[in-house]
Amino acid sequence: MSFGVAGALVPGLDPGDLVTATRVVAADGRTLWEGEPLPVRRATAVVVCAVPAVVDDPRERAALAARTGAAVADMESGPLAASGRLAGVVRAVSDTAALPVGRLGRAATPEGEIRWGVLAGAFAREPVRAVRSAVRGRRALAALERAAAELAGDASASAEAGGPPVRAGPEARYLR
Repeated sequence: MSFGVAGALVPGLDPGDLVTATRVVAADGRTLWEGEPLPVRRATAVVVCAVPAVVDDPRERAALAARTGAAVADMESGPLAASGRLAGVVRAVSDTAALPVGRLGRAATPEGEIRWGVLAGAFAREPVRAVRSAVRGRRALAALERAAAELAGDASASAEAGGPPVRAGPEARYLR
């Protein structure tokens, strides 16, 4: 399972919102994986775009959404889909076109490592943006904790979440 954070490519998704994939596509639109969305309450069923780096520019996000039909982008689902081992995707939105991460987005590598110098530089050069991005990231991680508890069968997390198991995406054209 691919489980982590993603950047929203389309309006209607906010930091902390959960998504579950119906498809994972490459940046050129090729389908890498297709399957049923995972049963996570309050998660939106969407197409996820696999990218090699954080997409922070609002115009690039819009172009990627138009080209691929994806509602979010992440850096981890593509390699897992290519391995043939992907069973599903759950992601929490950490940033949007209106709320980009700035330099902080370059601190993570596709392998999940942290570039500590880049991280420190982001807080030194863009302190307000970096702190706001970190707060939004924490909101996303809290949503993932609830989703993990639900997927593990924690009844109290499911009762707290309420709502339907999976809802339609922010715009039907992104649900393919």
